[in-house]
Amino acid sequence: MWSTLKELLGLREDSAFLKKVSVSLPFGIGSAEWETDPAERKAAWSLYVELMTRIAVQPLEVDTGLVREALNSLYSLFGITREILKQAGPNVGASRESVGGIAIAVLNKGLRPFLAKWHPLLQTWEAQRPPHKSPKEHEQNWSEEPKLRDELESLRRDLEKYANALAVIASVEK
Repeated sequence: MWSTLKELLGLREDSAFLKKVSVSLPFGIGSAEWETDPAERKAAWSLYVELMTRIAVQPLEVDTGLVREALNSLYSLFGITREILKQAGPNVGASRESVGGIAIAVLNKGLRPFLAKWHPLLQTWEAQRPPHKSPKEHEQNWSEEPKLRDELESLRRDLEKYANALAVIASVEK
């Protein structure tokens, strides 16, 4: 597992862990540099695993999947992130240069605006689905669906940057 993570991060095989990290973050958050503690490493790893195993950072190709499922997956990140941060406690912090602060900023500056825009629009369209049409067919007939998929892809790229930053943070040891 760690050798795969080292590969992802571009670390040499003989480097056990980084002592200090600098990460670049999406959503206008900027960059951060710090030495983490074990609670931050654990929280970063938990958040990383949640992101990497969801549609959030996997491409949703045209004509595949439902955008509704992607939005639901993104929405679930709020509860998951809250739970991880609550379990980790105050050691993960709330400042700009802490795992907790970064996670909260990603929710509020990245996911919240996206979901606040698209969830009600999609919900209105879904309410108009005739009983004889499948949800997939109905979604594909929505004039806004291609635009939603484009914006979803842009969000996915930003969430991938966030996930990569979490992987770097998880590799830091004091």
